[in-house]
Amino acid sequence: MSINSSMLAGVTGLTANASALAATSDNIANVNTVGYKRNQTNFSDMVTANSAKDYSAGGVQALTTTYVTQQGLLQSTSSPTDLAISGQGFFVTTGTPTNNSATAPRLFTRAGSFTVDSQGYLKNAAGLYLQGWLADTSGAINTDPSNIALLQSINVSSVGGAAGATTTASVNANLQASQTVSQASTDTVYHPAVAGPPAVAAYWAPSAADGYNPSTVAPAADTSMAGYNATTGVGTKPDFSVTVPLADSQGGARTMQIDFLKSAQNPNQWYAEAHVVPASDVTTGSGLQDGQVSVGIVSFTPDGRFDPTKTTLFNCAANGGQPSLTFGASNAAAPGAGQVNWAAGLGINGQSVAIALGSAAGGLTQYDSQSVVQSVATNGTPFGNLTSINIDSSGYVTAAFDNGVTRRIAQVAVATFPNPDGLSAVSGDAYRVSLQSGTYNLKAPGSGGAGSVAPSSLEASTVDLSSEFSGLITTQRAYSASSKIITTADQMLQDLINIIR
Repeated sequence: MSINSSMLAGVTGLTANASALAATSDNIANVNTVGYKRNQTNFSDMVTANSAKDYSAGGVQALTTTYVTQQGLLQSTSSPTDLAISGQGFFVTTGTPTNNSATAPRLFTRAGSFTVDSQGYLKNAAGLYLQGWLADTSGAINTDPSNIALLQSINVSSVGGAAGATTTASVNANLQASQTVSQASTDTVYHPAVAGPPAVAAYWAPSAADGYNPSTVAPAADTSMAGYNATTGVGTKPDFSVTVPLADSQGGARTMQIDFLKSAQNPNQWYAEAHVVPASDVTTGSGLQDGQVSVGIVSFTPDGRFDPTKTTLFNCAANGGQPSLTFGASNAAAPGAGQVNWAAGLGINGQSVAIALGSAAGGLTQYDSQSVVQSVATNGTPFGNLTSINIDSSGYVTAAFDNGVTRRIAQVAVATFPNPDGLSAVSGDAYRVSLQSGTYNLKAPGSGGAGSVAPSSLEASTVDLSSEFSGLITTQRAYSASSKIITTADQMLQDLINIIR
């Protein structure tokens, strides 16, 4: 019986070492597989019932373990959609990009070699689609880890061109305090006490033929700065102008110009007109002409700083010192006195623009130096096309457009497990949940023990070739030794059979 047990022990040795060879072969074959976790075969003995006088060999059994939690080396790449996880966790993926309900099977992987497929989805080399939390129309992302139904495949090509209407504009410029007063300003009488919108003609009363009046109705007698024509001499030439770019609701580029004329009546005041160029872009109410959107006075304190309490341009004083401008929509009703709409032919929405003249860095000043524009800043942007996709360490997927706009598309989800080494491996360098691994927990990258996302990086295989080749040699020797056991047991049985001859 002991001879038979010896032969069977040799067989188990062959089987166990064959499994070890298979595991080593897999490791060597996947030395360059992204995110691959090495296998290792561990041996344990099998003991049969033995007595002090009779011993039977039990043999050996092989247990192959995948070291899923072992971190591979992160290697930099040139692709912005290549991702790796630095720390614990797995990318959540599915085999199909759409129609993934809460009960649809999810696979988990560390292989982050994602590329954009023909439909715009992020898919890795094994054909698995990356999942995450998608942004809503306002750009907000709901990362509810308890609701797997919120997870969707991330699509980067579904984002169209982006445009943002201007809502704020700031002007940093200086108006020369010693500016020579023009004849048109000298011949103008300003009546700030007259009631009514700043554009009402009663505010200005020319005392001479060339006196400045921004609201002259008769075109032949137009003396506004907005209607100034250097060729014909119509209108009043401004002392200084500032151009402010605007973007409308459809991303169209619009231009507003603010003209300044030094007042002859007050050394710290300037007549000012804001008008859209070309004038055909707007429809104006009574009291406005030549594309004007606001007419009034810009005042400064004796030390040259902007004085919002005495400035009437953009309704500054009336709005508590906060200059603002409102454009009605193209399809709005006809504008009232002192009001303005975008032209009907543009078909765009209305918008309000807060114009910082004194609160911006530097702001609008009046010092005795050359009139100059330091900067004009607006937050609106014209239409832009998608140029690139960027992913940061928090897993935020951001689309960048050629007009400078960036927009968040989604956030990559990371899943963690109580026992990652208990996951069941499937083809494609991925894993599925098992009883040993426990259920997964969804987390945002870098939170709750989940690793952070390393963009433009891939996790290398954890295989060490030198160790694998060394193991290959010992496995071969062990296999040969096990075969020798069978050969020796066979010879002993043959000797036993030969006794009866």
